[in-house]
Amino acid sequence: MRPIRRGDRGPAVIEINQILAELDLLAGSGDEYDETTERAVRGFQQTRGLSVDGLVGDETWRALDAARWRLGARALYHAIPEPLVGEDVRTLQERLLEMGYDVGRADGIFGPNTARSVAQFQREVGLQPDGACGPQTMHALKRLGRKVVGGRPQWLREAEAFRRSGPNLIGKVIVIDPGHGGSDPGIVVPDGPLRWTEADLAFDMAARLEGRLAAAGMRVHLTRGPGGGPALTDIARADLANELGGDLFISLHIDGHANPDAEGVAAFHYGTGNGVTSTVGERLAGMALREIVKRTGLRNCQTHAKTWELLRLTRMPAVRVDVGYLTSPADRERLIDPAFRDRVVEAIVAAVQRMYYPVEADVPTGSIDVRSLRAAAVS
Repeated sequence: MRPIRRGDRGPAVIEINQILAELDLLAGSGDEYDETTERAVRGFQQTRGLSVDGLVGDETWRALDAARWRLGARALYHAIPEPLVGEDVRTLQERLLEMGYDVGRADGIFGPNTARSVAQFQREVGLQPDGACGPQTMHALKRLGRKVVGGRPQWLREAEAFRRSGPNLIGKVIVIDPGHGGSDPGIVVPDGPLRWTEADLAFDMAARLEGRLAAAGMRVHLTRGPGGGPALTDIARADLANELGGDLFISLHIDGHANPDAEGVAAFHYGTGNGVTSTVGERLAGMALREIVKRTGLRNCQTHAKTWELLRLTRMPAVRVDVGYLTSPADRERLIDPAFRDRVVEAIVAAVQRMYYPVEADVPTGSIDVRSLRAAAVS
């Protein structure tokens, strides 16, 4: 859909304003997307960990549509083929996770894991274990407290599974996602007779990363090739990573901004902004960022928790790394240099290896010789 923005009118704007009013982000509703609506959308995006641009595109619209549902407003059950999606489902998942049930990630989708956890809860409290959340199950949820305190059980499970896998990279599965591609070039910057695109540079880095990690013994998959064709959605990329059974997921992007002084590297991991975060994803994002800054000299734009579909729907630790700004003359000069892109790739390889070291055996940032990892893997 074309993003809805300030100045637009019509039924879609009326619905957006109604949802924002229901969420107490907007006083009243109307048919105009004015400055007040844009401010409310920005506030909604900020609280949901979305890109804060004030536009209602596909992802923001899905988040708004899901946000209208409150837990208890409708019966929840595992529907096939179109599962129920909404804020009420996410709240239910969070409640179950806090009580120690393994629903996986709180993604707001009522899938088989959620139904299984609901049935387990029902069985334990003496209800018919049908896996559906109706009035009786809601009443039981409200009167029971947390079974587990002091940490989110799903993230503890994720961290423990990662620890048990051991420090060796051989045989581990990693999914590399070059951002954009196909009919979507991403950021495009003309440079004299040349034309630099985010999609091309991201794929070049992904291909280099594929070679380095494969040489270290990992099973590497790319979400796309270098050619044209339809652009993959973030949902499709997450689904592909899940089907491939990845142990890690890394998405590579290059940023852009109207201000040419904007520059630097940032890393993103799954998190809601209210303390719910993927601990393994957060650790990988931090290591990747620090390694890149150390080895390239790019400005450190920090790590950030986001609920982007690419991070929320993947069932493995996932990060997105935005390597520099193509719109920055300083960053662009670096990015178009193949030797610089090699250093970025070496930094990410080092971060991946450090992820599998026990915390007590970690090494200083910038100290891993990536060439030795390759030599050890192929010797």
